[in-house]
Amino acid sequence: MSGLSLGLIALAITLTLLALRVHIGITMLIGGAACFWAVNDGDLSSLLFTLNNLAYSRLSNYDLAVIPLFVLMGQFATHGGLSRAIFRCAAAFIGHWKGGLGMSAIGACAGFGAICGSSLATAATMSHVALPELRRYNYSGRLATATVAAGGTLGILIPPSVPLIIYAVLTQESIAKLFVAAVIPGILAVLGYMVVLRIMVAREGGHDHEQQKASTAERIKAFVNVLPVIGVFMVVIVGIYGGWSNPTEAASIGAAACGILAVIQGGMRWDGIRTSLLGTAETTAMIFLVLLGADLLNSGLALTQMPNELAEWVKNSGLAPMLVLFAILILYLLLGCVMDSLAMILLTIPIFYPVIMGLDFFGLDPSEKSIWFGILALMVVEIGLVTPPLGMNLFIVQRAAGNVPLAETAKGVIPFIASDILRIIVLALFPAISLCLLSL
Repeated sequence: MSGLSLGLIALAITLTLLALRVHIGITMLIGGAACFWAVNDGDLSSLLFTLNNLAYSRLSNYDLAVIPLFVLMGQFATHGGLSRAIFRCAAAFIGHWKGGLGMSAIGACAGFGAICGSSLATAATMSHVALPELRRYNYSGRLATATVAAGGTLGILIPPSVPLIIYAVLTQESIAKLFVAAVIPGILAVLGYMVVLRIMVAREGGHDHEQQKASTAERIKAFVNVLPVIGVFMVVIVGIYGGWSNPTEAASIGAAACGILAVIQGGMRWDGIRTSLLGTAETTAMIFLVLLGADLLNSGLALTQMPNELAEWVKNSGLAPMLVLFAILILYLLLGCVMDSLAMILLTIPIFYPVIMGLDFFGLDPSEKSIWFGILALMVVEIGLVTPPLGMNLFIVQRAAGNVPLAETAKGVIPFIASDILRIIVLALFPAISLCLLSL
């Protein structure tokens, strides 16, 4: 049996186990072990040796220390109530616009994502902060929940982003460069969502009376209250971009600063600190288990030579590079309906990355191509958070809303998904949009 056939069988086993709801980390461990078992004719010594070395080499990687630190920063921000100050500041400045309160929720999601890095945490936190206000100002259940669900996806697009860190680890790319490249796409996402919301509010009607325009004094007070959060973002992101600190150092400073703010400004006490630490430990353990599984699966697939054979086949097929790229992006959209974002990144990047790197796109060099594809993959994965039947943001927001059916929220996010797809097409056709800041 050829290596390509063995690799495809291992992938089929992996996808079958995922369909049976087996944990993604265990699934990939089994898929990788199956590759080693088949290639070595049932001899498990190579598998055990590889697993031993992989566990040490991966989990002793200094770059991975940034993950628990950014997760802890997000936990402190979530349990410390910092999201409320961000939402109130946004509402003070644009809440009186037509659809302004919904735009404030989207802006607050982006702001919270800048210190959180998790879409699920962003959606969960902003559901409790923004939904009551949106409903109080006559937003329908569909529009209110869809706004928060779509805005929550900004948590992984606005740097810092845990999936981008995972992509950087898998591809040996620079975390700082990926964060820089995500800035403009993140801004475009926020603006696109606000435009969509404005159109939806105009079509739905019933929003002639948004909240009253805030006075200058109220705006200044709201801005002062959010200054510490802006300070955390500036220390972390500008520190990384400016070269004053590496991502791990910046994340440790941000986590400490968020913890102090959560205690002083958010009123977090020992219970909140304990919950944040336990949540960080659980999330980090889950991510590391999935990473270990992905490493074993990648090693098994490399042993079968499937990724290289697939990349070579695509290269020699005569297919246009953009056709291959859009086929991959469409496949991501389909996978997003049945898989979570982390699983998609870890399962597909080892297969798709060699294919993309073997093709020529607009004369980009390997580093530019790697960063550009990372941003595109992140944006497509982001859509999976709001596509049924397994869009996690939909479940989180619907649970917080209580009386809004899940189907209504799913219908409400369709215009936001259309905005996402348009943005992806534009960034795919014009890589300079995401790469221009790198040249500065």
